[in-house]
Formats: sequence, structure tokens, C-alpha cells
Amino acid sequence: MTLIINGETKNFTDNITLMELLKELSLEGKVMAAAVNMEIVKQDNWGSYELKNGDKLELLDFVGGG
Repeated sequence: MTLIINGETKNFTDNITLMELLKELSLEGKVMAAAVNMEIVKQDNWGSYELKNGDKLELLDFVGGG
């Protein structure tokens, strides 16, 4: 399965959830917000949200500053 993550194309096994993806990328606990195909996915749904071939993901981490 091919996914586009923050503009970068990556290949994964089929039937991966958003949470499994974050674990595989070692981003669990670092990502604060996730959008799939321009739609926000609530954190409560990450474990059950199955990604599909060609999905475009934006994984965001908020940084403080000023």
C-alpha cells in the first residue's frame, strides 16, 4: 500500500490503521493531530481508522514559541 505522508511517498503493508502507522514510524505520542485526505481524524479513532492505498496524510506536532 502506498501512502503520502507530509508530502513523502512511503510503502506499507495492507490493512494498517492510523495508530499502527504511527507506531511503525516511531511517532506514537509525538503526533498531536492527523488529517487523512484533508479531513481531521480524532485521536479516539486512530486505532480503528483503516488507511487505504493512495491516502494523503498530514501528521502535525504543535510547537510553542513566541
